[in-house]
Amino acid sequence: MQFLELVLKNFGPYAGTQTINLRPEKDGNPCPVILFGGMNGGGKTTLMDAIRLALYGGRAQCSTRGNLSYSDFLNQCVNRHTPPLEDTRVELTFEQVQDDKLTQFKIVRYWKKLDIKDTLSILIYSEIVSDWWSDKAITNTWDEYIETLLPVGISNLFLFDGEQVKELAELETPPEFVVGAIKSLLGLELAERLAVDLEILAGRKRKEIAGKKDLAALEKIEQTFNKITDEIDLAKQEQASFKNELDKAQKNQQQASEKFIYEGGKIAADRSQLDSKLNNYRNQADKSRQAMMELASNTLPLALISPLLSEAKIQAETEASQQQAKIAQNVIKQRSDRLLNYIAEISLNPQQLDKIQDFIRQENQELEQQAGTDVPPWMNADNNSIQQLENLLSYQIKAQQILARDQIEEIKNIESEIDFTDRQLAAAASPEAYEKLEEEVRKAQKAVAIAAAALESANRRVDELERELAKNQKELENYSSEYITIRNSQHVIASIAKAQATLKLFKEKLTLKKLNKLEIEITDCFRYLLHKTDLVHRVAIDTQTFSLSIYDPEGKPVPKHRLSAGEKQLLAIAFLWGLARVSGRQLPVAIDTPLGRLDSSHRNNLVERYFPSASHQVILLSTDTEIRKVEYEKLQELEAIAHSYLLKYDSAKHQTTVEKGYFWE
Repeated sequence: MQFLELVLKNFGPYAGTQTINLRPEKDGNPCPVILFGGMNGGGKTTLMDAIRLALYGGRAQCSTRGNLSYSDFLNQCVNRHTPPLEDTRVELTFEQVQDDKLTQFKIVRYWKKLDIKDTLSILIYSEIVSDWWSDKAITNTWDEYIETLLPVGISNLFLFDGEQVKELAELETPPEFVVGAIKSLLGLELAERLAVDLEILAGRKRKEIAGKKDLAALEKIEQTFNKITDEIDLAKQEQASFKNELDKAQKNQQQASEKFIYEGGKIAADRSQLDSKLNNYRNQADKSRQAMMELASNTLPLALISPLLSEAKIQAETEASQQQAKIAQNVIKQRSDRLLNYIAEISLNPQQLDKIQDFIRQENQELEQQAGTDVPPWMNADNNSIQQLENLLSYQIKAQQILARDQIEEIKNIESEIDFTDRQLAAAASPEAYEKLEEEVRKAQKAVAIAAAALESANRRVDELERELAKNQKELENYSSEYITIRNSQHVIASIAKAQATLKLFKEKLTLKKLNKLEIEITDCFRYLLHKTDLVHRVAIDTQTFSLSIYDPEGKPVPKHRLSAGEKQLLAIAFLWGLARVSGRQLPVAIDTPLGRLDSSHRNNLVERYFPSASHQVILLSTDTEIRKVEYEKLQELEAIAHSYLLKYDSAKHQTTVEKGYFWE
């Protein structure tokens, strides 16, 4: 958690609206200290009260509240110059990791003098819309939510003032607020509350028992009740026995059935069906083979000589082409002769006649090449025969091959089924073995039926006894509510005693474990703050009173009166610091009147070692005699101050304003 901003409006001596930046950073660099300077009565404690009030509302442990009711305290916090219609407001903005991301919260509490009842609103900053939005769910459960961040029980470890440090330093045993914080940190507060609640409950039960009359008249009803209960126990034992017998019989039946199947009993029982199925498969195989024979008697065998038939087709087509070329050659030759005779008659010149003759000669040579060889044709196939051969090669043979493949595949499938069925029949039990297996199954089924009937009878017996018991119990309840109350109360009291003993032991062990860790932290903090490093070796804490004891390096106790006032204050601060560290919470620390009566050496240790290290955010509220110019310059030198403010109080107006700077700026 990290405080970002505090806004006060008409709160205490702060008239109007005062906005204070609390971010622990300067020029983008982390600086833990936010320093407030002010004279006594100038409003320093009011700032601390404002933070507490914003966080906890009516549960806040504010310094000026005393025994006032919450409404009276709110009325007391209203600035005297506030107009009647204006509200008084406290706003505290902080950031906290929620759902694995850094989230900004704004607590707003406001009230009016005419209606002293504060209104709470929790706002969450949304980066999506770059604005604040009200979270009603967290607002309604704020008291529970803030307890998960900074429980009110340990808030005084982080928000404390010099008077608390002074009181803690001077007392032999820690004050009540520290004891409460220790118990809260150690988990003892819950254990003690539980112990008190148990004792209250035990007292109530004892009062219920006191003065009760003797209820011996109910003994007879109770005896009957116990008798029936015993009979139910026996009946349930028999019921469980019969249930086991039934489970065993069902298991035997399952085994007999599995054996019947495994050793071929089921197959033997289904033999007639398997025989019929086998005959059907064989008939189908015969039909498929007959179909194959029919295919073989058709054109299918010609598929074996498909290449030869393709060559015959090519030869027939070639001979047909040659025959047609020879016919065309004779016809064209006769026509060419007539054409040449006619050209000679029309008296063309010799050159033209030669060109025509050359052309006709070339045409005749091409026809001779098409006519081919003088070898006589040996197929003499006509066009019809060639077309039949084409159909045979392109369609009929391919169709026959497809049908043949289908028939072969079908025959293979049928033969596979025939083989499987034959193996089943071969595995079938013999008639003698079948009878024996069947008899075993019948016996197992009969045993199951007997066991089931016995279990059903036992179930009915249990049901009858339970109905009788319910009837008796109702009668017992009608007459013995007072008696049962006594017995229950006695049982509760006995259980409370056991729980209290266990709780006491748990509390003792938890206290020892947690206090040991706390002693180590306080010792480290105290040695770190002291300039006499040889003064203390160990700080011990009493498990009952939580008082501190100091031991030197030789293990001898150091009387507390030997410590100076400053050393006592450092011990008190180390106590609070150690408690805060043990809490394991990353929380801001706010200190009102931080230096008290420390001498210069102890002041320097506190300024140099504690303030910059107490937390990631340290709010100091000091007078000019505590954090003086030299301490202020030391903090500046350490680059620890993020912001410094001066609370200027106007005694005439009884008002305080917040200005930037410190006493010497």
